[in-house]
Amino acid sequence: MIKVEKFVVNPLGENTFVLSDASGECVIIDPGFFYGEEQEELKHYLESNGLNPLKIMNTHCHFDHIMGVEFVRKYYQIPFCAHPDDSFWVDRAVDQGKMFGFEMKSVSPIDEFIQEGETIKFGQSELEVIHVPGHAPGHVVFYSKEDKLLIAGDVLFYGSIGRTDLPGGNHEVLISNIKQKLFKLPDETTVYCGHGRETTLGFEQTNNPFLT
Repeated sequence: MIKVEKFVVNPLGENTFVLSDASGECVIIDPGFFYGEEQEELKHYLESNGLNPLKIMNTHCHFDHIMGVEFVRKYYQIPFCAHPDDSFWVDRAVDQGKMFGFEMKSVSPIDEFIQEGETIKFGQSELEVIHVPGHAPGHVVFYSKEDKLLIAGDVLFYGSIGRTDLPGGNHEVLISNIKQKLFKLPDETTVYCGHGRETTLGFEQTNNPFLT
């Protein structure tokens, strides 16, 4: 069974997740750690729970989701994994930050590319990679059929969807992908969003004003 630990970090209130299971292995998703105390909180959580991080896995590479990549990658000596279509966002990390008034340090290129249909394994757990562009061209989500959970990044929120006005965004593509790819999954699937509270696919299919 996958345990999901959420860290609400950086000035944009981004949700970083650590997914682990009884094996003690874990993956770190969308590390947005900006402040030193946020980094220390992650270190304390992993150490106190005896967790061994294997990979950094990003749903996408907008600046608020990669603020902590270099810290995590260097401290734990683990690879940074993301979809190749978001490589340009990594290259533009400093400029991304400036657009929103943040001083970002550069982020080294993605170590391992992930693609739709791949299975990410840690311990006894598996996550399916589903490509859902629209918010960002390389946006993916991570789905566990066994645990009925979806790490959705900024594709889908409680009562809302991701913005589509940034480079590579497309409103129609995002709506189509949510309906065709995500709403085919079980209604009871818990959705862990890149910002804000959790929701379920069934609730969003019925109540989300952008999707009903």
